[in-house]
Amino acid sequence: MPASNALSPILDPQALAQQLSGKLLLDGALTPALSGKTFEVMNPATGKTVARAALGEKADVDAAVASAAKAQVGWAKMTARQRGKAVQECGRVLNEHVEELGRLVALETGKALRTESRVEASILADVFVFYGGLGSELKGESVPFNNDMLTVTMREPIGVVGAIIPWNVPMMLMALKIAPALVAGNAVVVKSAEEAPLAVLRTCQIMNQVLPPGVFNILSGMGPECGGPLVAHPKVGKVTFTGSVETGKIVYRTAAEKLIPVTLELGGKSPMIVMGDADLDRAVAGAIVGMRFTRQGQSCTAASRIFVHETLHDEFVSKLKAKVDAMVMGDPLDEKTDIGTIISQQQFDKVKSYIKVGTESGGKANACSAMPSDAKFKDGLFVQPVIFTGLTNDSKVAREEIFGPVTCVIKFRDYEEVIAAANDSDYGLAATIWTKDLKTALDATRRLQAGFVQVNQNLVVQPGLSYGGVKQSGLGKEATLEAMLEHFTQKKTIILNMT
Repeated sequence: MPASNALSPILDPQALAQQLSGKLLLDGALTPALSGKTFEVMNPATGKTVARAALGEKADVDAAVASAAKAQVGWAKMTARQRGKAVQECGRVLNEHVEELGRLVALETGKALRTESRVEASILADVFVFYGGLGSELKGESVPFNNDMLTVTMREPIGVVGAIIPWNVPMMLMALKIAPALVAGNAVVVKSAEEAPLAVLRTCQIMNQVLPPGVFNILSGMGPECGGPLVAHPKVGKVTFTGSVETGKIVYRTAAEKLIPVTLELGGKSPMIVMGDADLDRAVAGAIVGMRFTRQGQSCTAASRIFVHETLHDEFVSKLKAKVDAMVMGDPLDEKTDIGTIISQQQFDKVKSYIKVGTESGGKANACSAMPSDAKFKDGLFVQPVIFTGLTNDSKVAREEIFGPVTCVIKFRDYEEVIAAANDSDYGLAATIWTKDLKTALDATRRLQAGFVQVNQNLVVQPGLSYGGVKQSGLGKEATLEAMLEHFTQKKTIILNMT
């Protein structure tokens, strides 16, 4: 296995971006796309180009899958514990690159380094350590079928896994897909998001100092020309995707033609319910975290519908606005910054359009924080967080996923009314309820239609906690042993006749 100390951290994200410019990683090495084509990677805080990513197309997909299929044969022959140790070693090495990766992902996504990007890089390493330790859990079963027969099951890898990842938390969401897939004995081909190809490419490069060549390959490119061929490739036996509902349905249809399994983590419009007996200050702090304001609301689990009991509503809004007002919006790489930018011009325009719709629909848009004053950020994609009041649960802003720093605080009076409103959504990813009453808490956790429900807290996704939605929010779970066993292995039944 290759040495794990060949790469030293590069703390200048601009220099590192240039070093990675124009490259894919196939069969263990950085390489340009076969066509030689590239596309721009922008710094959303300045509007300037920081690198050019390789424009992968079908020919590159074919090369990546061929490399993965070849490498997977030897990788699967290793014991599960050996693979686990290699994946854990990836986590150890990635931990040495936390600052580097944090700065690089801040550069390309506009996420604040201190509050978001460095945290993501730390979780990245932890995911590999977590899954690496689960290698011994790839167990079969003994089945009491017949006393004259030894009947057992065993779990085998699927083969080549295709993973398509988003731009909002690219490293962490990639890790939640590839770590269990690798430990289970599969090889992986990742297609990165067009807006954020650099940090995940560097992650792949670092891990390839540990893993055998071809076990982990990464492509960058556009969805139809790169992601589409990856999903459709005849040698890809499993697809795992995080992204929009619309694209998820396309992935699902393509996978269905091949009759292969898929995992889909899609959108959300997560409700947060604040009962009249809730600890108000704690709930306000939970709304800050739950709405992911430090990530500019660019999160599937963002608490973008906050239902507050009428006795607390006005004070809740006042305190929430004051807290967000105190947050600093500015240079993502500045340690003083709490809030960075929106990822792209397209997303910026989308967020702005929803704010306009909400205002024109009679809502009051409480804009928070202050735009950066430095002239070098005049072309940056900064948007003030907005707390809407005066809108109902059937408004466009309250029903559709915005993926930006926009939340609706909706007044309610009756518990049954608010449970019905919370469930009145096409989505079912996450939900929270804030109350001091145990009976109410337990009843709500049972009745809320979401895959990830919390009481009096709003934790982000953690290794070891089953994560995934219902309804239009997707199929399958991530982040646990269950995810590795059920989504990245196939079960074989073996019967030995002893008569």
